[in-house]
Amino acid sequence: MKKLTALLIALMLVLGLAACAAPAVTDAPTDAPAVTDAPTDAPAAPEATETADASAAEDDAAYIADKGTLVIGITLFDPMNYYDDSGKLVGFDTEFAEALCQKLGLTPEFVEINWDTKEIELAAKSIDCIWNGLTVTEERKENMAFSQSYIKNKQCVVVKADRLSDYSDTASLSGATLVAEISSAGESAIAEDESLSKGNYVAVAKQSDALLEVKAGTADAAVLDYVMAKAMVGPDTDYADLAIIDGIELAVEEYAIGFRVGSSFVKQADDVIDALIADGTLQAIAEKYDLAAALLANQ
Repeated sequence: MKKLTALLIALMLVLGLAACAAPAVTDAPTDAPAVTDAPTDAPAAPEATETADASAAEDDAAYIADKGTLVIGITLFDPMNYYDDSGKLVGFDTEFAEALCQKLGLTPEFVEINWDTKEIELAAKSIDCIWNGLTVTEERKENMAFSQSYIKNKQCVVVKADRLSDYSDTASLSGATLVAEISSAGESAIAEDESLSKGNYVAVAKQSDALLEVKAGTADAAVLDYVMAKAMVGPDTDYADLAIIDGIELAVEEYAIGFRVGSSFVKQADDVIDALIADGTLQAIAEKYDLAAALLANQ
């Protein structure tokens, strides 16, 4: 009986020890934090994204070089890009682009675009750049990369010559019907001027359309780029009955070439622009189109 009792006691001691050892199983969760270590790798994601962006930027220059062409988005904008009497595309920006492409061994391909969707076409690679009297703005910097600026410009107001006495300043235009190219610097100038913003504003597809509206009498005034107005209105032009209002200078601005965000081609373009300034090529083109005074290299 004593032996049996001793065996029972021994058995109970073994079971007790086993029960005491059981909690060791609960040690498993203490390893769980090792699983949660994975998120500590998360910060690597931005670095990977930055690397991808850098790669994409480098690829843009390679992409253009591999094609051998630079597809240039334009609208018809005298004196920057327009057709002469023989039907040839000419203009300051046209010849500037041709000179840059020649230096880089590329063929320029000019494509007329819808100015209102230029950023979309650029991002979609329908075009490689926008080179058409493109104004540099902080808003546009969010959607494209700019080359160095090369032309200084401003917005001006054009009316019929026989109505110059009616419109001497922006206050006198507060009740007028105004036109400007949609999504242009002219449109922004109207919206930002206290007097002009009170007028009846109508957007048109192109700056040349704005001049047509004034000429036809369906609008009182057009707000557009000074370099264009200077070339297109006044004596011995198709708009001889129109004139620029002296004394109204809106939104002094600069022109540059617009490329895809992050494009490494910008550096190549800037290097060639410097070379074209140094060898006098850009000066000669500016003089041909009466833009030497507006050339930033001459400021």
